[in-house]
Amino acid sequence: MTTIRRFCCDDLLRFTSVNLDHLTETFNMSFYMTYMARWPDYFHAAVSPGDRVMGYIMGKVEGQGESWHGHVTAVSVASEFRRQKLAKKLMNLLEEISDKMDKAYFVDLFVRASNMPAIRMYEKLGYVVYRRVLRYYSGEEDGLDMRKALSQDVEKKSIIPLKRPITPDELEYD
Repeated sequence: MTTIRRFCCDDLLRFTSVNLDHLTETFNMSFYMTYMARWPDYFHAAVSPGDRVMGYIMGKVEGQGESWHGHVTAVSVASEFRRQKLAKKLMNLLEEISDKMDKAYFVDLFVRASNMPAIRMYEKLGYVVYRRVLRYYSGEEDGLDMRKALSQDVEKKSIIPLKRPITPDELEYD
């Protein structure tokens, strides 16, 4: 039985097997701790009965007005626990918090343009490609900014795709 719970400091010492995938971004400890402190509702772990970290999601809420949104900073599942819908459960949790608690207009995420399995999974979850960000990953690989409209965005304006790609310096950051 898998349990989904808030990510805690002890998990930082036990989640390295989840980050072994070459497509998973690994950050420094202070980055993870900042997310735990600032956006604890957006940082969760999926754990096994023996309390082994099987996967996690880390995100935040940001923006202003109709750009107020939930953001998935990272979602990853250890290779031996894939195909169990853990990423879907973690994504649904972040979407629910963004929608019901924070009244966000949409959820967004960035994914490598070459990561077709992830792109297909996000599309199955209702995400659309909003825009391409040229050389987003290490100045080399393009990223796709994918979005899913939430209940606040009745007209679905947040997911109308941009017609041209952008560069990282054109991104809005809070």
